[in-house]
Parts: sequence; C-alpha cells; structure tokens
Amino acid sequence: MKRRDFLAVLATVMLAACATTTPYQPIHDGYGYQDQRIEANRFRVTFTGSSATPRQTVENYLLYHAAELTLNSGNDYFVITQSSTSANGKGGPGLSLGFGGVSFGSHSGLGLGVGTSTGGDQVEYSAQAEIVTYKGKKPDDNPQAFDAREVKQNLDAKIMRPASP
Repeated sequence: MKRRDFLAVLATVMLAACATTTPYQPIHDGYGYQDQRIEANRFRVTFTGSSATPRQTVENYLLYHAAELTLNSGNDYFVITQSSTSANGKGGPGLSLGFGGVSFGSHSGLGLGVGTSTGGDQVEYSAQAEIVTYKGKKPDDNPQAFDAREVKQNLDAKIMRPASP
C-alpha cells in the first residue's frame, strides 16, 4: 500500500472514530441536556444527541436528567405533563463532479473528478419534556408519574459520562 493511500485510510478511520454517542453532559457544541425553570416546581427538560446517539439513549438521558433535577430541587417524584421526541435528518447519498485544467509553459493538463457518498441519512434525536416535581410518594394511579430515585437507580448503568480530561 502506498504511503498516500495509507494516510487516506488512516484519516478516514480517525474521522469515523469521532462519531461517538453523546455522553450525558450539560449541552456542549449543541449536544447534551438543558433545563429551564418555568414555575417553582415546573421545568422544561431537553436532551439532544448526535447522529451516533440512538433514540432510546436520548430518551433515557432525558428521564435521567428529569430525575436528577427533581432530587436536586428537594423533591421525590416528577410527572411528565407533555413530551416529544423529534428526529432531524441530514446528509445522505451524494454525487460531486470536479473539472479543472492547468497550463505551464508548453505543457498543459486536464483533470476530471467524480466523487460519490452512500453514507445514507444521519438522524439526530432531540427529546423534550415538561415536568412538574413533587414531594412525597409517587401516586400509583398516574402512569406519567416517576419516582426520581428509582429512575436514577434503574438508568444509572446506562449513563455514559464524558471522558475525564
């Protein structure tokens, strides 16, 4: 393999390694969680993942952050009053053409290049929920109510934290 070919393959592998699942973190470069207090016990919570982050992971991180927010505000459970997950597609197959010429003294050259991409669509998921937090025992008759400690305990093993510097 020629050195130039090897470097091209190495660069491709390195770029592919950059496409990793979004870790559970405050929003950074457009990916991660964020929240906004709407009322004393009402919050809007969002988690946005990169195209390498599966929908279920985005939704798990949203629930995990809602549980953290609930406990950090001194409450025990939260109720989801509304929620949604959106998919933002980008990229996809493509074709590019290039044409060029050069002249140097009595020599000239002509070039034509064709490039294709079959990477397919890349989808970024974003989940949003409005929650209301409460003290006390979660009501058993409300399927939209979540015990914050139990959510954290059950999802903790699925949470990928950012790498330490």
